[in-house]
Amino acid sequence: MVAKEVEVVSRSWQEGAEAVRWTCDGTTTYTIDTAERDSRGTDVILHLADDAKEYLEGHRIQEILRRYCRFLPVEVVFEEQTINNPNPLWKHAPAELEDQQYLDFFRELYPLDEDPLFWIHLNIDHPFQLNGILYFPRIRQDIDPRRNKIQLYSRQVFITDEVNQIVPDYLMLLQGAIDSPDIPLNVSRSYLQGDPNIKKISSYITRKVADKLKEIFHEDRQKFEEKWKDISVFVKYGMITDTKFDERSGDFFLLHNVDGNFFTLEEYREKIAPQQTDKDGNVVYLYATHPSDQDLFIGAAQAKGYDVVVMDGVLDSHLIQHVEAKTEKSRWVRVDADTIDKLVPKETEASAEEGELVLTEEQKTKLKDTFTQVISLPGLTPVLEKMGPEALPVLITRPEFMRRMRDMAAVGGGATFMGQMPDTMNLVINTQHPLVTGLIEAEDPTPRAKQLVDLALLGQNMLTGKDLTAFIQRSVDLMK
Repeated sequence: MVAKEVEVVSRSWQEGAEAVRWTCDGTTTYTIDTAERDSRGTDVILHLADDAKEYLEGHRIQEILRRYCRFLPVEVVFEEQTINNPNPLWKHAPAELEDQQYLDFFRELYPLDEDPLFWIHLNIDHPFQLNGILYFPRIRQDIDPRRNKIQLYSRQVFITDEVNQIVPDYLMLLQGAIDSPDIPLNVSRSYLQGDPNIKKISSYITRKVADKLKEIFHEDRQKFEEKWKDISVFVKYGMITDTKFDERSGDFFLLHNVDGNFFTLEEYREKIAPQQTDKDGNVVYLYATHPSDQDLFIGAAQAKGYDVVVMDGVLDSHLIQHVEAKTEKSRWVRVDADTIDKLVPKETEASAEEGELVLTEEQKTKLKDTFTQVISLPGLTPVLEKMGPEALPVLITRPEFMRRMRDMAAVGGGATFMGQMPDTMNLVINTQHPLVTGLIEAEDPTPRAKQLVDLALLGQNMLTGKDLTAFIQRSVDLMK
């Protein structure tokens, strides 16, 4: 309490009524006596404690009034200036409002923020009362750390901006204001957890958000696709964390491929199923997290007639796991997880063509030993494979399971544990490439094997420091 004593002087509107004074010092006792007041009305006088003098400062009083009485239904005047808006936009019928009014109200709430993408006007009278406006901000690829941007009111009196018990977690990324007389002014966390109306409010908001996204998608798909980059994190977060939202998201969730085309999950499955179904009947979804870095692997996939989607968002490792689990006969693999023929395995491998060099077990062992000797990177394992004479002699792949687990742990807070696990990679050696087979009979295969390994590392942006310097010098020496 900031006051050591509170004094209330009030006079009734009734004819001949006398003014009265009520006084209390915070204890269980109080006094009431007559007072002087010329007109009807009430004065509330706070006698501040010595350690609360800051509340006598005009800017401090104005700050409190603006926070808690910003939309009070009666006019509040401070120093001859009206400091509140008694008729906020959420009280109006949506049909009466223009887009500019919604934008103006957003700027009133968040004067320093960028304009929103779109908004939802909430308006329900039964089985509970709720009004409000929720705005969709531009979230981009990272989860915005600025939470608690939704303001909660009860009868236009500000209660709190910590609405995580009312609004689903993924909707905490939104901005705006909601007002419900069914929520008491002295709201508490325990009250919110136990009130059945709160769960209904949460479900209602989830449904309205999903309906709005579906509406925008069907009314103007091109505009929705243009906004997808800004809202995709929010949608993905909702799919992962809210079952009801996830069920509705099939109508508007989008994938986009490396060519920049957008598809719903159903559309994309229909597109790739004819080509990208493996020998076990699984539809294989190939994806890239860094298309520019993984261009070599994307090219190999496209050469086979396969399509590659871009999954470069902060939540995408979790989303892939989620979608894979709920979709029958499907498998997601990053495009650099293995050679393309192993990512989408077809029927039995064809027999060797006439004139094709077939390595003996001894030759295979020699090749493996040669490359093992020149590998200095921990966790890099040589693997022999037939990839054809036109493919690269060596390349580095990252097995899907461990890499995905590391990515998920990095987002979910388990990065420390996973960071202790070695990064597992394969050095795939193309036994059908002449540069590789030439090492078998070479008197000293080490320099060329080292050069091939470094080329593979360079292709993955993994060759740095002294190793990169040595590679450059060795390349110059080989060209002399």
